[in-house]
Amino acid sequence: MQVRLVVFGSGYSGAAVAAAAGAGGFEVIAITRQTDAAATRAALAWASHVLSTVPPEQDHDPVLSRYAGDLGRAPGLRWVGYFSTTGVYGDRAGDWVDEATTPTPQSDRAAHRVAAEAGWARLADRCAVDLFRLGGIYGPGRSAFDELRAGRARRIIKAGHAFGRIHRDDIVQAVLAAIRQPRAPGVRVLHLVDDEPAENAAVIEEAARLLGVAPPPAVPYEIAVTTMSPMARSFWAENRKVSSRATCAALGIAWRYPSYREGLRAILIEERGQGATQQGQVPRS
Repeated sequence: MQVRLVVFGSGYSGAAVAAAAGAGGFEVIAITRQTDAAATRAALAWASHVLSTVPPEQDHDPVLSRYAGDLGRAPGLRWVGYFSTTGVYGDRAGDWVDEATTPTPQSDRAAHRVAAEAGWARLADRCAVDLFRLGGIYGPGRSAFDELRAGRARRIIKAGHAFGRIHRDDIVQAVLAAIRQPRAPGVRVLHLVDDEPAENAAVIEEAARLLGVAPPPAVPYEIAVTTMSPMARSFWAENRKVSSRATCAALGIAWRYPSYREGLRAILIEERGQGATQQGQVPRS
């Protein structure tokens, strides 16, 4: 199956997907803010697959606002993917949600995501649509290691507040697996979160241990919240655990980094130029 992939957004995850897709033999065009409208429309007319990693701007999806008509007319379009967030589920008091759970957004930001998902889902009458709901993204250059080294890491203690994360390379793995699947038109929800929701303090402590440094002092949530941004405050106000079991089964994959432990170890090894390692091997600190 020939894949001609257009990726909207060249941020951390979008750039990684585009690079891996190109390395895997797909034809790829990346669309950035600098790409003019004519070139974008030509790319959509050429595309068989489209992935948008672009978040909403206030109350609208910037890609759909400009190119919904072009997407609807794209002659060879077989698949569309959209990067959303597990934040669409709102607060579940620590309970589990899965791919069949109905979103209950509790912030304007999450409500805008649900609206954007609905916009992309309208293409499902003519192509397969995958709505990827992502947990906290981390990876090389974007992890607890960077926060610790910069002196910004905070070990916030809020008992029972665990949330899911996803390593950049597992995002890539899942998206490429989805692209490779022949599917009829329709909408599918996929969760990109690892297998072990974890508390902030546990991740900071593990990163500090791997670096061989003392973790920052514990800060009770009640104190930490007084200096948080509104966005951070809304994140900490919600508590849910997100399952990705159905996603892995649907895509026929297992996470390379099923928890933050394996993910952090791999990042440190990559940073130290030690190359790939088997899961579970701890680098010397």
